[in-house]
Amino acid sequence: MWIFKTYPSWAPIFARLTLGIIFFAHGSQKLLGWFGGSGWSGTIQFFEQSGVPAFLAILLIITEFFGGIAIILGFFTRLAALGLTTAMLVAIFKVHLQNGFFLNWFNVPNMGHGIEYSLALIGLSLSLLVWGAGNLSVDQMVGGEKK
Repeated sequence: MWIFKTYPSWAPIFARLTLGIIFFAHGSQKLLGWFGGSGWSGTIQFFEQSGVPAFLAILLIITEFFGGIAIILGFFTRLAALGLTTAMLVAIFKVHLQNGFFLNWFNVPNMGHGIEYSLALIGLSLSLLVWGAGNLSVDQMVGGEKK
């Protein structure tokens, strides 16, 4: 099946682990309340207060948590990478773009973070979208190597 096809390379594993761990952690905050997060209901409430419908908040929570796990395992990698890219594009245009490019390194009050972190995550996601999961992945076991 085409969705599992991947290039036989070791390079994607570094992108997969980095991206997967980041999104698993952020998804865990939103879904389970781990790592200082507000959990399922708190996250949905926060997004609703920000004008985001509950179903979109739910979609984000599911995408970050399960997308992070999928990326780590290299399972449905391209689909997960597409979902995570979309989530970060929304974050850029709805939240971060108004704050410029750079992160708010000094935590200046009433100033959010710029787009640079989201842009880096998009770059990692797009590399996996193009290359697939690579070696040591479920996708490789299921779909074989692309010749």
